[in-house]
Amino acid sequence: MEYVKLSNDVEIPQLGFGVFQIPPEETKDVVKKAIEVGYRHFDTAQAYFNESEIGEAIKESGIAREELFITTKVWVDSYGYEETKKAFQESLDKLQTDYIDLYLLHQCMGDVYSTWRALEDLYDEGKIKAIGVCNFTQGRFADLSLHSRIPPMVNQIEVNPFYQQEGTVEFHAKYNAAVEAWGPLAEGKDGIFTNPILVGIGEKYDKSAAQVILRWLIQRGIIVFPKSTKESRMIENADLFDFELSDEDMEKIKELETGVPIVEVDNPNFVEFVASMSTQQ
Repeated sequence: MEYVKLSNDVEIPQLGFGVFQIPPEETKDVVKKAIEVGYRHFDTAQAYFNESEIGEAIKESGIAREELFITTKVWVDSYGYEETKKAFQESLDKLQTDYIDLYLLHQCMGDVYSTWRALEDLYDEGKIKAIGVCNFTQGRFADLSLHSRIPPMVNQIEVNPFYQQEGTVEFHAKYNAAVEAWGPLAEGKDGIFTNPILVGIGEKYDKSAAQVILRWLIQRGIIVFPKSTKESRMIENADLFDFELSDEDMEKIKELETGVPIVEVDNPNFVEFVASMSTQQ
C-alpha cells in the first residue's frame, strides 16, 4: 500500500473502497468481503444511506479500529453549525466508532461556512483526524481556504482519463491539499474498459485497463476509490503496487482527455438536484 501524507501529517491509504450506489441490503456483505480481500480504507457518506451497514461489517470483521481509515460526508440539508454536529454524531453512531478519520462537506453549496466551523471544532476535539471537502471548484476551494481557521486538507473531485483535471490537481498542491478521485473509472462509460490506448498499455504490464487507470491516478499522487461488488474485481482493483507506468505511458493517457465531466458541479440543474435531495428520514 502507498500513502499520501495530509497537511496535518495524517497518512491516508492511497487506495480505498467506495460504496456509493451499493444498496444498503448488500453493503454489509460487500464490505466484509472487501476487508477479507485486504481493503482498509472505506469511503461513505450520509447521503449514501449505508453507514450503518458499514459499521456492522467492520464490527463483525474483528479488525481493530486503528487499522482502518474511514471517511464519511455531511450532506447539504444537514449544513449549519448545530445541524452538522448532530449529523456527525449520527454518523458516528451508525458506523459504531468514536472518531472519523476524514470528514468532508459533500457539496460546495448551502451554508458552507457555518458547517466548516463545526468541522473545525470537531477536529479540535479529536473526533475527526482530518477535514476536507468534495466537489469544490477552484474558486470555492480557494475562498474557503483563505477564510477559514483550518484550511481543507482534501478535495474529493471527479478525475478519470476522460476528465483529467491536470490544472486542478496542480492548483490543490499550491494549497497543500490532497486530491481524491471519485469516478476514477468514469463509471464504465464510453467504452473505457476496452479503450485501445488503455488496453494496449495494459498488455505491456499484463494488467487490465482498469488497473492501468488506477495506477495512472496513483502515480499522479491522487487517492482513489474503485467500487465493485464482485470479489474478483475487488482483488484486481487492489493489485496495483507491483508495476509502474512509464513516463511515455503516462503521456499517452493524456490523449484520452475530453474535458467533459460526468457531473457539472456548478451547473444550475445540478444545484437544484442537490437542493431537492433530502437525507432526513
